[in-house]
Amino acid sequence: MADPAPHRASDSSDSTHQRETLVETAELLAKILDTSLKIPGRPLSVGLGPLLGLIPEVGDMLANLIGTAILVLAARLHVPEIVLAQMSLNLLINGAVGAIPIVGDLFSIWFKSHARNAQLLRRATAQPYRETRQAWLYMVCIIGGTVVLLLLTIGAVLWIVIHLWNAIAQ
Repeated sequence: MADPAPHRASDSSDSTHQRETLVETAELLAKILDTSLKIPGRPLSVGLGPLLGLIPEVGDMLANLIGTAILVLAARLHVPEIVLAQMSLNLLINGAVGAIPIVGDLFSIWFKSHARNAQLLRRATAQPYRETRQAWLYMVCIIGGTVVLLLLTIGAVLWIVIHLWNAIAQ
């Protein structure tokens, strides 16, 4: 009877190849969404995400829905929960700011949430992960920044509504 050890090595190799394929798929998706088109004469590239964001009402949701595929790949690869949380926050920030017409699209070009997520995925799968204080500090800063941004946005909308109301009332 043959020794089953060679099959284990092959299984490990197949698993490694499958993991690498999933990471490469995430990186390709990120490139399509964030950097697939070079702007002539500029050192800047734009992807499908900001272009979809130009479609009123559904564009940003569609871009983030496609970007969620990277998050699904990360979950399939069993990356640590803190990494999944960081990736989710990147999508949340991109979606929240992206909902602001024009400004949100410019932000998406700069922020490149999908490329950030692909990079987080690559790092999480390339090396053994251990939770660090820096990872949690990053999360706290992102959540705090998001809350501040949300409060500033609400304040700006209220300020505009009050000024419009006063202008109409006079």
